[in-house]
Amino acid sequence: MSKVLERNAERLAALGHPVRLAILRAVVKGPQNGTSAGDLQSQVGIPASTLSHHLATLNQADLVKVERSGNFLLYRCDFKALRALCDYLWQNCCAGGLDCC
Repeated sequence: MSKVLERNAERLAALGHPVRLAILRAVVKGPQNGTSAGDLQSQVGIPASTLSHHLATLNQADLVKVERSGNFLLYRCDFKALRALCDYLWQNCCAGGLDCC
């Protein structure tokens, strides 16, 4: 199995949980410099420990980046990784002769 396939499967698995998908969408909509964990917690409405677990999964899949700013952890979307995942999914679109594009 190729490393690209494995990496994309890991990213899709990370997005396969409704809470993580909601978190990523909140991060994508957030400010360019990042969204604090507290802001994400209030948007998603889950306990801090649960949020931390989901953020770690998204970070491990390279879908979000985390940066410390004083006492805060700020989370930003890794748009390059997210775009690469989307491109991978559409890479062979219509190669089978379908007129879907």
